[in-house]
Amino acid sequence: MDVNPQHLQEKARQLQENVMPQLEDARRNLEDINKRVVGFIRANPGTCLLGAVALGFIVGRIASRR
Repeated sequence: MDVNPQHLQEKARQLQENVMPQLEDARRNLEDINKRVVGFIRANPGTCLLGAVALGFIVGRIASRR
């Protein structure tokens, strides 16, 4: 099987053209989710703190069983 460097470069370029828009969309979605989470935490710090304590307690109980 012959490997043509130009063919590989073209395939890599095509893959990049297909994947880059999807990566950009994913990045934008993650930024949006992060903004929403930060906004919720700032608006409800007590609730978030209690949730974190409860989650830590549950994880601690599960981990101590092993």
